[in-house]
Amino acid sequence: MTTQIISVSPKRKRRRRGGWRGLAYIAPAIALVTVFFVMPLLLTAWMSLHRWPLMGVPRWTGLDNYTRMFGDPRFWTSLGFTAQYTLVVTIAIFAVAFPLAFFVDKPRKGVSAYRTIIFLPVVIGLASASLLWVWLANVDSGLFSPVLEMLGLTQGRRNLLATFDTAFLTIIVMVVWKVAGFTMIILLTGLQGIPSELIEAARIDGASSWQRFRHLTLPLMRRTMALALILSVTGSILAFDQFYIMTSGGPQNRMISIVYYIFNQSFVSFNLGYGAALSIALLVILVALSIVQLWLLRVGEDRP
Repeated sequence: MTTQIISVSPKRKRRRRGGWRGLAYIAPAIALVTVFFVMPLLLTAWMSLHRWPLMGVPRWTGLDNYTRMFGDPRFWTSLGFTAQYTLVVTIAIFAVAFPLAFFVDKPRKGVSAYRTIIFLPVVIGLASASLLWVWLANVDSGLFSPVLEMLGLTQGRRNLLATFDTAFLTIIVMVVWKVAGFTMIILLTGLQGIPSELIEAARIDGASSWQRFRHLTLPLMRRTMALALILSVTGSILAFDQFYIMTSGGPQNRMISIVYYIFNQSFVSFNLGYGAALSIALLVILVALSIVQLWLLRVGEDRP
């Protein structure tokens, strides 16, 4: 009977040590994700299956919170308003950010200063920006009402946050002012990643500016646009601060977003189980929308 001795090559040993070293490097990130994302997500899913009061003993209810959700008209109203807001603000952000990206992409004197000025609102917290615009929209001490009256756009001073239409428009303008600079930077990286030789070749071949934009710039910016679109849509669906601070859900509770509704159910009505179920449903909606956006933006791409 012979004994077979299996030896591990030095190369395999180095590879194994390298694998353990790499795992050690990412261990802090894994721990953070586990503690601050995975565990809260599992706890939220568990809470959604209970009637979970703020005080008292939770009681198992199974899928009752989810069935209640489908028959809750206020849930569907808040979801519809969130969809309306997301559609309008996303279009507005891209309508402003795209021209700004083209503007700061061209080499000109002071272009760095332009980029800085446009990006400055991004560094302001959304809560601080909301408070600033509440002051600007104030009838007595704000700046918007006197300016609109001076320009003849309104008869007398008006409270811009008193009616749904003007409050909605004010919030849209505030968010575009706050976020467009960030989207501009993302789109600018995509523009600067397009080889200048391709643009020059298309220009020599006689392609107009619109043809170069339609057939060259947009296809080469698919991935960049996908990133900007996903960030914009996700941020809009999760909107809370501006509605809570600027309008408190009004006027007539017509500006309650889905996150605002989750907040009310969880921390105002103390229906933590139902709020957890709403949060899980919102997570599913976000994941589904992200998948659809990525698929739509990849249609027509050459795949290996």
